[in-house]
Amino acid sequence: MVSEEVTGYDASRIQVLKGWEAVRKRPGMYVGSTGERGLSRMVFEVADRAVNEVLAGRATSVGITLAPDGSVCVADDGPGVPIGEAEGAGGPGLEALLTRMQAGRSTGGRHDVPLGFCGAGPGVVNALSRRMTAEVRREGTRWVQEYARGVAVTPVTEVGAAAGSGTTMTFWPDADIFGATELSFDGVEETFRELAFLNQGLDISLSDLRRPDEPRSVRLRFPGGTRDFVDFLDGCTTASAPGDTIAFEHDDSRMSGVMEVAFRWCGCPGERVRSFANSRPTNDGTHETGFRDGVAAAVTAYAREQGLLPPTDPGFATDFATDRIGEGLTAVVSVKLDRPDFAGPTRGVLGNADVRACVGDAVQDHLGRWLREHPQQASAVISRHRAPGQPGNR
Repeated sequence: MVSEEVTGYDASRIQVLKGWEAVRKRPGMYVGSTGERGLSRMVFEVADRAVNEVLAGRATSVGITLAPDGSVCVADDGPGVPIGEAEGAGGPGLEALLTRMQAGRSTGGRHDVPLGFCGAGPGVVNALSRRMTAEVRREGTRWVQEYARGVAVTPVTEVGAAAGSGTTMTFWPDADIFGATELSFDGVEETFRELAFLNQGLDISLSDLRRPDEPRSVRLRFPGGTRDFVDFLDGCTTASAPGDTIAFEHDDSRMSGVMEVAFRWCGCPGERVRSFANSRPTNDGTHETGFRDGVAAAVTAYAREQGLLPPTDPGFATDFATDRIGEGLTAVVSVKLDRPDFAGPTRGVLGNADVRACVGDAVQDHLGRWLREHPQQASAVISRHRAPGQPGNR
């Protein structure tokens, strides 16, 4: 038997961590890991505010630079973080943003892009960095402040006149926490590329200067939105013909949100369906189910109208929908909701019940119209997915 002395537990055994000590002791709880994934989340936590400044129309672009000294710089041309006292924060707005948990977080509705791991904000990045600098250009004045491991080591200092406006934050991840792990340019690019596809107003420049002999730079801006995303998933080097891709945006009050959908059939085998809710990648959910419902309903209805299916044969309709309709299909289904309801803490599955019918109805309407307006392409879709031995098959 285990003695009471060994198993005893009282208040004296409770460890209380204060300030940033809790973050530095358990960093994985705040950025996911102390490896490459965690470093990527650090970038996203800092970029969250800048990206949302662009989407709100207060800035035009975001620039992210990976420097040779291991630092990461995130800059925007917005109005600049307020320098004065922030309401309820008890200190300067800039300092509150970088030394308080979740300071300055946005509402999380359809107009917000949540980049951070759990909404902790840039203060967590500051706490996990050996050094951080912030520069604010606001109302004609340039201000700077220095931090070390989450603590301000200088006051917010006016250093002269500013040309333009904006905010630049630079951080050096703490090697005591992340070791020699190096940030993946490709991983960061993939996330920001998705955001740019899903939010047509975004303009993000990403540069990697860590290897002077092999610098990399990419600008992520896609006015075509999800239509451009479908082209990218299919590996197209040129834009598709207007008749090839069905793409639409629709605001539906029933689900308190907006959907943006693009899809097409191509000669590639398999199915490529990507879904997103409030710009977060999802594995499944009511938006994806609704999309599949709408595609199956539209194709089946058109086939019946053309006499390619018996007037009533529910067994075939089900078989057509589940086994064949997705072959060669590339699609992006994005919904942005005022009140998203995710199943589980990872937010990988959307659960809003109203979304299924809303997306299904819209897809059925747009695809049905496209099939009637493009009989040649419609015939190819039907022929490709018709089961052996059914009308019109040889």
